[in-house]
Amino acid sequence: MAGTATHHGIPLRSGSGLSYRFDPGALGFELLPTGGPDWMARYEVLHTPEDLRRWVGQSRLDPTPEPEIGAEDVPAARALRDALWRIGLARVAGEGPADADLATLNAAAARPPLVPVIGQDGAAGWAAPATGAQVLSTVARDAIAVLTGPYADRIRICSGDNCALMYVDTSRPGRRRWCAMENCGNRHKVRAHRARQSGE
Repeated sequence: MAGTATHHGIPLRSGSGLSYRFDPGALGFELLPTGGPDWMARYEVLHTPEDLRRWVGQSRLDPTPEPEIGAEDVPAARALRDALWRIGLARVAGEGPADADLATLNAAAARPPLVPVIGQDGAAGWAAPATGAQVLSTVARDAIAVLTGPYADRIRICSGDNCALMYVDTSRPGRRRWCAMENCGNRHKVRAHRARQSGE
C-alpha cells in the first residue's frame, strides 16, 4: 500500500524477557498488542499521545510526517483497539460481533483517512498535516478490509501456551500457528524435542 514502510513486525517482549517482533499480518491488527479489554488491560501501553506516536512509528505506517496526536486520540485508539479485539475473538469463535463494537469500528473508519503522497525522491509518505483521527481511520479501514476480504476466515489466536496474540494468517498454505517463530514457535520446538528425548 502506498505510504507504508518496509516492515518486519511490532517489537514485543515475552514474559521471560525475550525481545522479538510480532507481525500480525495487517495494519489493523498491529494495534491489538498495545492492551485490550478485560484481563488484557494489564498490558495497556497507550497512556499518552507520545505512546500513540511511538506505536505509529513501530507500525507498518510510515510516520512521515509524524502525526499530530492529541489527548483525545488516546481513548479513541483504545476504544477502537478494544472493539477490534472483541470483533476478532468473535470471528475466531464463529460468532457474530456485537453491534456496539461494529459501530465503534465503522465510526472510526468514517473519518477522513491518511492521504498518500509521493515525494520528489519517489518515496511514499502522507499528506501533511497528518492527524491522530486520520491514523485511526486508516487502521479501521484496514481492519474492515481484512474482515470482509479473502483472509476473513484466517484470523487466528497463537497456539502457544499462555499466548493470546491475534493475527491474520496471510501465509500461502494458511498453516501459521504462532505469533512468532522466535517466541512461541521455538518454545514449542524445545518442548517437543525434550518430550521426544524423555520418551527414548
